[in-house]
Amino acid sequence: MNSTSSSVPRSAFRVPRSYPGWDRRHFLRTGAAALGVSVSGWLDQLAAAAAPDPQRKRACILLWMNGGPSQMDTFDPKPGHANGGPIKGIETKVPGIRVAEHLPMLAARADHLAIIRGMATKEADHGRGSYLMRTGRVPGGPLRYPTIGSFVGKELERPDSELPCSVSIAPFRLLSPEAYGPGFLGPRYAPLVVAENVIGGPNGRNQDIARLLKVQDLDLPNGVSDQRGNARIEFRDGLDEEFLADHPGAAGDGHRTAYRRAVSLMRSSAVKAFDLTEEKDALRDKYGRNLFGQGCLLARRLVERGVPFIEVTLSSAPGVNNGLGWDTHQTNFESVEKLCEILDPAWATLMDDLKDRGLLDTTTILWMGEFGRTPKINPRKGRDHWANSWSTVLAGGGIKGGQVIGATTPDGMEVKDRPVSVPDLLATVCTAIGLDPAKQNASNVGRPIRLVEPTATPIKEVLS
Repeated sequence: MNSTSSSVPRSAFRVPRSYPGWDRRHFLRTGAAALGVSVSGWLDQLAAAAAPDPQRKRACILLWMNGGPSQMDTFDPKPGHANGGPIKGIETKVPGIRVAEHLPMLAARADHLAIIRGMATKEADHGRGSYLMRTGRVPGGPLRYPTIGSFVGKELERPDSELPCSVSIAPFRLLSPEAYGPGFLGPRYAPLVVAENVIGGPNGRNQDIARLLKVQDLDLPNGVSDQRGNARIEFRDGLDEEFLADHPGAAGDGHRTAYRRAVSLMRSSAVKAFDLTEEKDALRDKYGRNLFGQGCLLARRLVERGVPFIEVTLSSAPGVNNGLGWDTHQTNFESVEKLCEILDPAWATLMDDLKDRGLLDTTTILWMGEFGRTPKINPRKGRDHWANSWSTVLAGGGIKGGQVIGATTPDGMEVKDRPVSVPDLLATVCTAIGLDPAKQNASNVGRPIRLVEPTATPIKEVLS
């Protein structure tokens, strides 16, 4: 859905509505391949506008830690054990709960956090782990499962909204593109993507991060008047109409609906939600003048305007694994410190900002990556992939904070109390935002599929 995905030359749209010697049906059959199927690549997959019922105003923000964050250097410190490494634990606002020393602002807001220390999965590969965590299913087979953003967006959509139902900010999708797609729900529910693959993204005050976080390709090309632009849009809509008359089906209908709502966004003032320059400098400074911090600010602006699902990815910090920031196979401790310097103020400020605006109680925040890191430190002072015992965190709306669920052994190698599966975690998120995890959608193989696997059991202790 990024702007670089477009393969349609602008000159292709210079064909007049009544082309000499051709009727529209002939053009449709012989020229559509050259024209392409959309005005711009991202328009193809732009999600349908969506927001929850105004009386509920539910939303979910996923803070995605690309590469797999070390649980022992964030939310499950093991000071005093050889596996714990040099990072110390610090007390939090909640007596008895300790987190890593690089998260002081989150420690001061631990009463909002439900730390899940008993995650146990079997997928320690980046691609497979990402797919599992984001869809609740193991990859493989004929079914194309939707990512959490797509199925949450679909359930909470409001057809008359001008903003998309799901927005993905600064994703790094190269290792697992299917983990970011709408699956059998179709392009109507694909996320709108901004600032994709900004590897080693700008982190200085003088960098134009606000520009990166704007939706691309919304303006008409230079020299094209509104009248001419509208004529092109009308022409393309006519092509769709004739094509669908001969090829009816859900896929085509979903594509046309997504396109029409994309056009609506192009013409709407709602796109101003992506203009961070409207915010005060002092608030932008609190979030952090980096891609993740400003992405979290954008997430708040989108929640405020009724977008039900937003994800913000943290996958880079200055001098840390370009694009795979948390994949700390070497120099783990220095890398985690730099990443936490970005994560801590951004997440803490996001919660404060939502709370100040009366939105925290209806906005569920999920922090996770594709897996954790090995408790044992390797010879390169790094931690490798680990899916046996690691941590995720829930906060905000529908969540009872100030607690830890589950525990690992003193060496961190095993879950000794309250193991949590991925379906359990996603079922908890669904319940927190008011969705029934057993709700079904029609799939691409013709049978209904639940939002979450039937084996899932929400974590009742964390639900408020």
